[in-house]
Amino acid sequence: MRSLSSALRFDEATLTVARGIRACIFDVDGVLTDGSIFISADGETLKAFHALDGHGLKLLARAGITPIVITGRDSPAVRRRLADLGLSHAVFGAHDKLAAAQPLLQSLGLDWPQVAAMGDDWPDLPLLLRAGFACAPLNAHAEVRAAAHHVTALMGGQGAARECCDLLLQASGHYEALLHGHLTTLDTTAPGARA
Repeated sequence: MRSLSSALRFDEATLTVARGIRACIFDVDGVLTDGSIFISADGETLKAFHALDGHGLKLLARAGITPIVITGRDSPAVRRRLADLGLSHAVFGAHDKLAAAQPLLQSLGLDWPQVAAMGDDWPDLPLLLRAGFACAPLNAHAEVRAAAHHVTALMGGQGAARECCDLLLQASGHYEALLHGHLTTLDTTAPGARA
């Protein structure tokens, strides 16, 4: 088997800011999706999610960085996606995202310097400005991009959240082990599997 070393590189100054992060709050519309909202004639909301983002969220959890979702909307599609990913920390229909985040972070024993946040529009700014590390997708509103420590090369719903996850994994020192663990087996319970 050929050897593999990480092809992904982030600026060292950005990685330094992202060190020590223990949880990351993600918005849904415009971050985990491209921001499009499809509503059927029956009123059912449909959303498209990217598989890269989903795997990134699972990798964060494996590395001990808690993924949190706080979204201003509520829909069965979002609840189903988060359940499929095994994410248990979520607030739906949050009109005031800061008010929604405070008790959740308190229950996890976390302070804002230990938290990253990724958002794309003005309702996300209170989180981004308090977070120890702030990230925005390429297609975020200009004010949000200006508030971010890192703006992804990819757009929301097209792998931007995965880029944020990869950055946090590199900053935490878990990226290489997780990458190499995928070269043998994805079954973390198998003999010889790497975490």
